[in-house]
Amino acid sequence: MKILVIGGSSFVGRAISLAALANGHEVTVCNRGQTPTDLPPSIARLVGDRQSNLSALDGTRFDATIDAIAYQRRDVEMLHQALGARAGYYLQISSISAYQEPLTEGADESTPLLELGELDPNAPVTGATYGVLKAECERAAEELFGSAIGIIRPTYVIGAHDKTMRFPYWAARLQRGGRVAFPGPARNSLQWIDARDLGEFTVRLTEQQEAGAVNAIGCFPAVGFRETLERIAAHVSPVGTTLEELTASGEIDPAWYQKFPLWSGTESSTVMNMSNAKALSLGLTTRSLEASVDDTLSWWGDRQWPAHWLSAEEEARMLADG
Repeated sequence: MKILVIGGSSFVGRAISLAALANGHEVTVCNRGQTPTDLPPSIARLVGDRQSNLSALDGTRFDATIDAIAYQRRDVEMLHQALGARAGYYLQISSISAYQEPLTEGADESTPLLELGELDPNAPVTGATYGVLKAECERAAEELFGSAIGIIRPTYVIGAHDKTMRFPYWAARLQRGGRVAFPGPARNSLQWIDARDLGEFTVRLTEQQEAGAVNAIGCFPAVGFRETLERIAAHVSPVGTTLEELTASGEIDPAWYQKFPLWSGTESSTVMNMSNAKALSLGLTTRSLEASVDDTLSWWGDRQWPAHWLSAEEEARMLADG
């Protein structure tokens, strides 16, 4: 197949592009050309900005288009304007954040999506607007590309080349060991999927031209936040680790909580404990959390501790105050 990946040079898009190439497909990626990439030269690269200029797609035709970076409605509209039917089968990477909060744990793909309401469909993407805008991107795709499209809704994506730097924080911090602060409640649900598993599953659905939405979740039932960290620590910490749960209080600077990635808040969320039964029935295969940790740390190496991560001094103060 001739497969186009929109945004195929880093993390999720990179994993999709490499999985498609490994399966023998002719792969082209289209992005702004600003992100350094290690994609092999056998993957063709087109440079274009999906919000202003997609002329690089003029005269092209594909059997399938995988859209890994649709965040606002105009993203979908401009891609359709540029390609139309020449896109072939269309598959969009959405998010479980597009769902309304399910009433119970173990909810499936029939869960209603968030409604746009008064929000501008091209509003800036923030933590508060992300899910609503992803839901609107799904609606735009179905309106423009037709009902036979595919939608994949992943949970947190983990592994190497993670530009969000969420999972690498915990892998690197737990490898260092010692007293490790983490935000409670300890039992808050957490689900994830390795980027490589997501890439391979995306290509599988593209080959099958699967229509409809599917949750891409690597573990069900969900694992508690503390249990997840304990598993990572047991796998990587050579000096022993003591996990110390923090609870939000007036003694702890609330801004520090923003430095804890993958934290879903002070209450466990049912959207973080959704069913992956449909994905498994369609052939999703998953690797262990420990394999994802190894991949992440191998990629991370001995890099400098990023400034936006929780510093050792900040963590010590939090532990003292907590």
